[in-house]
Amino acid sequence: MIAAFSVTPLGAGEGVGDLVSDCIRIVRASGLRNETNAMFTNVEGEWDEVMTVIKACIDHVAEAAPRVSVVVKLDHRPGMPDALEHKNARIAALD
Repeated sequence: MIAAFSVTPLGAGEGVGDLVSDCIRIVRASGLRNETNAMFTNVEGEWDEVMTVIKACIDHVAEAAPRVSVVVKLDHRPGMPDALEHKNARIAALD
Protein backbone atom coordinates (compact mmCIF):
# COMPACT_ATOMS: atom_id res chain seq x y z
CA MET A 1 0.00 0.00 0.00
CA ILE A 2 1.12 3.54 -0.71
CA ALA A 3 -0.10 6.43 1.41
CA ALA A 4 0.35 10.04 0.37
CA PHE A 5 -0.17 12.19 3.44
CA SER A 6 0.35 15.63 4.86
CA VAL A 7 0.11 16.75 8.46
CA THR A 8 -0.43 20.44 9.15
CA PRO A 9 -0.19 21.94 12.64
CA LEU A 10 -2.92 24.51 13.28
CA GLY A 11 -2.63 27.10 16.01
CA ALA A 12 1.07 26.48 16.59
CA GLY A 13 2.23 29.83 15.21
CA GLU A 14 3.36 30.83 11.77
CA GLY A 15 6.51 28.72 11.58
CA VAL A 16 5.55 25.07 11.35
CA GLY A 17 8.57 23.87 9.39
CA ASP A 18 10.24 22.30 12.40
CA LEU A 19 7.20 20.14 13.16
CA VAL A 20 6.85 19.10 9.53
CA SER A 21 10.57 18.25 9.42
CA ASP A 22 10.13 16.14 12.56
CA CYS A 23 7.41 14.16 10.76
CA ILE A 24 9.67 13.55 7.79
CA ARG A 25 12.32 12.24 10.20
CA ILE A 26 9.73 9.92 11.79
CA VAL A 27 8.84 8.53 8.35
CA ARG A 28 12.48 8.05 7.37
CA ALA A 29 13.31 6.37 10.69
CA SER A 30 10.49 3.87 10.10
CA GLY A 31 12.55 2.05 7.49
CA LEU A 32 9.61 2.03 5.08
CA ARG A 33 10.13 3.11 1.48
CA ASN A 34 9.25 6.81 1.30
CA GLU A 35 9.67 10.05 -0.57
CA THR A 36 8.75 13.63 0.18
CA ASN A 37 7.70 16.27 -2.33
CA ALA A 38 6.40 19.83 -2.03
CA MET A 39 2.91 18.77 -0.94
CA PHE A 40 2.98 15.25 0.52
CA THR A 41 5.09 12.50 1.95
CA ASN A 42 4.56 9.13 0.31
CA VAL A 43 5.19 6.02 2.37
CA GLU A 44 4.86 2.39 1.28
CA GLY A 45 4.35 -0.71 3.37
CA GLU A 46 1.75 -2.94 4.91
CA TRP A 47 -1.44 -1.30 6.20
CA ASP A 48 -0.53 -1.46 9.91
CA GLU A 49 3.03 -0.26 9.31
CA VAL A 50 1.94 2.74 7.26
CA MET A 51 -0.87 3.71 9.64
CA THR A 52 1.48 3.43 12.61
CA VAL A 53 3.86 5.91 10.98
CA ILE A 54 1.08 8.34 10.09
CA LYS A 55 -0.29 8.13 13.65
CA ALA A 56 3.18 8.77 15.08
CA CYS A 57 3.43 11.93 12.98
CA ILE A 58 -0.02 13.12 14.06
CA ASP A 59 0.73 12.40 17.73
CA HIS A 60 4.01 14.27 17.52
CA VAL A 61 2.45 17.35 15.96
CA ALA A 62 -0.47 17.23 18.42
CA GLU A 63 2.00 17.65 21.29
CA ALA A 64 2.80 21.16 20.00
CA ALA A 65 -0.37 22.21 18.21
CA PRO A 66 -3.93 22.40 19.56
CA ARG A 67 -5.27 21.15 16.23
CA VAL A 68 -3.85 18.98 13.46
CA SER A 69 -5.14 18.85 9.89
CA VAL A 70 -4.39 15.58 8.09
CA VAL A 71 -4.86 14.63 4.44
CA VAL A 72 -4.35 10.99 3.45
CA LYS A 73 -4.71 9.35 0.04
CA LEU A 74 -4.27 5.57 -0.18
CA ASP A 75 -3.44 3.21 -3.02
CA HIS A 76 -4.27 -0.20 -1.60
CA ARG A 77 -3.13 -2.83 -4.07
CA PRO A 78 -2.28 -6.15 -2.41
CA GLY A 79 0.41 -8.21 -4.07
CA MET A 80 2.19 -5.24 -5.63
CA PRO A 81 5.49 -4.80 -3.80
CA ASP A 82 7.69 -1.81 -4.60
CA ALA A 83 4.74 0.01 -6.14
CA LEU A 84 6.22 3.41 -5.33
CA GLU A 85 9.36 2.62 -7.31
CA HIS A 86 7.40 1.08 -10.19
CA LYS A 87 5.04 4.05 -10.45
CA ASN A 88 7.95 6.48 -10.55
CA ALA A 89 9.71 4.40 -13.20
CA ARG A 90 6.60 4.38 -15.39
CA ILE A 91 6.31 8.14 -15.08
CA ALA A 92 10.00 8.64 -15.89
CA ALA A 93 9.59 6.48 -19.00
CA LEU A 94 7.06 8.98 -20.34
CA ASP A 95 9.68 11.75 -20.49
